[in-house]
Amino acid sequence: MLKALERGVKGGKWFSLIDKVYRLENLHSAWKQVRRNQGAAGVDQIRIVDYERHLETNLKRLSRKLQEGSYQPGDIKRVWIPKPGSTEKRPLGIPTIEDRVVQAALRNVIEPIFEARFAQHSYGFRPRRGCKDALRRCDGLLKQGYKWVLDADLKGYFDTIDHALLMAEVERDISDGRILDLIKAFLHQGILDEGERWTPQMGTPQGGVISPLLANVFLDPLDHEMAEKGFEMVRYADDFIILCRSKEEAEEAMEHIRAFTDQAKLTLHPIKTKIVHEEGEGFDFLGYTLRSGLKLPSLKSKKKFRAMVKEKTRRNNGRSLWAIIIELNRSTRGWYEYFKHCHRNVFRDVDKFIRRRLRAILRKRQKMTGHVNGLDNRRWPNAYFTAHGFFSLSKAHEADLQSLRRVNY
Repeated sequence: MLKALERGVKGGKWFSLIDKVYRLENLHSAWKQVRRNQGAAGVDQIRIVDYERHLETNLKRLSRKLQEGSYQPGDIKRVWIPKPGSTEKRPLGIPTIEDRVVQAALRNVIEPIFEARFAQHSYGFRPRRGCKDALRRCDGLLKQGYKWVLDADLKGYFDTIDHALLMAEVERDISDGRILDLIKAFLHQGILDEGERWTPQMGTPQGGVISPLLANVFLDPLDHEMAEKGFEMVRYADDFIILCRSKEEAEEAMEHIRAFTDQAKLTLHPIKTKIVHEEGEGFDFLGYTLRSGLKLPSLKSKKKFRAMVKEKTRRNNGRSLWAIIIELNRSTRGWYEYFKHCHRNVFRDVDKFIRRRLRAILRKRQKMTGHVNGLDNRRWPNAYFTAHGFFSLSKAHEADLQSLRRVNY
């Protein structure tokens, strides 16, 4: 396939792909991806360990069903999980293990086809690309003087993709009828929500392995249209910005975006979609707030992080201080790695917040009332937590800065 991609295919379309999907080697590769991601059982109650117990038999049977055309995806189990830092809940779709394997196998085959035409400024859910790549490009454009920003927000994007328009985009590259039927079957998977079953008429499959790829396919025409018109766009899935040198240019970009969304039957969020100046109110992108040359965690990112810390440092936590800190470190190290380009005050404040939470636990254990105060800082100084393995974000940041200074010298 990769060689064929380099040469091109007859008529620019792929006609024979299903045999590559049901090939056992591909199904084994797909299974490894599904097992690595873990996840709960679907509506059939079959878990990862259950499916693996008879793996060879299961994959051979699955291959045969795909080859014969008798495979049909099951329903998706919908569960509602709390949003960190909020009383609201968000829906999570859980397909069966077998459906996840088939979707992963399908993605293995068709993703390289679409990757060959995807735009350079698209970063979300793509091989060897990620948030940091998108943020680096954004930072580079800001430094080049692209200070006016069209901050676009597509309202309920994944749930509002028009199936007919999406399939038209897929069919630009793929003509294998059985592949197209398989994609349509996933788009129309039933949703089982608290005992009630319904079939979606739009949107990509909840929790589906194939969903992010299809979402990128749908917005690919917008990527190329904006590039052809000379606009500097940075897109991560449905989160995208267009950086401009003037307000007039940003307003022109807005007109093109509105025309595209109208044609694609998508909706721009009336409040969240706006034109801003980086040196004024700034803007949020991929968890960061970018304003006047500063990089800070967005308010949403901070709320989510603080909610996580509070959950792990409840005052009635019965685990040892060592165990609590080890568990915290797993999360704080990852958070630091993502936000380490922020201003140093961010990390100092985070350290203070976490240590205050830990001191509250220690006060509780000594049956002390009231809130953490200055005396507690002397009872349990910062060095006390360092001795217990506490990961200090501010110290990690200072060490990184020292390393950069040595490199620069």
